[in-house]
Amino acid sequence: QVQLVESGGGLVQAGDSLRLSCADSGRTISDYAMGWFRQAAGKEREVVAAISSNGAMTYYAHSVEGRFTISKDNGENTVLLQMNSLDPEDTAVYYCAARAPFSSLTFYARASDYDYWGQGTQVTVSS
Repeated sequence: QVQLVESGGGLVQAGDSLRLSCADSGRTISDYAMGWFRQAAGKEREVVAAISSNGAMTYYAHSVEGRFTISKDNGENTVLLQMNSLDPEDTAVYYCAARAPFSSLTFYARASDYDYWGQGTQVTVSS
């Protein structure tokens, strides 16, 4: 059973950085394609970034491209989301998600593509 746990959220000021981490206490993350999503109050869940199971292929939402970096540490069984130059518009609950991929090079950018979800971690960016 895949059990995802996010950490690293918090309250920061605009322009600051945060690094979110997602760990799997069950099976190994190295077998899964992973994604980071976020949901702001009153809005739908949206993709932030996604990565293939081998870590070679990545996808970023236009709103975060150039500021956020997704990476996979298969040895440490974690997926990271480095967030730089944070903006109040980035305020949301951030979720990591996992699914078994069709190939090691495939990433998935839709929430409906994922089978496993973490509980989420709150990121609040003040102006």
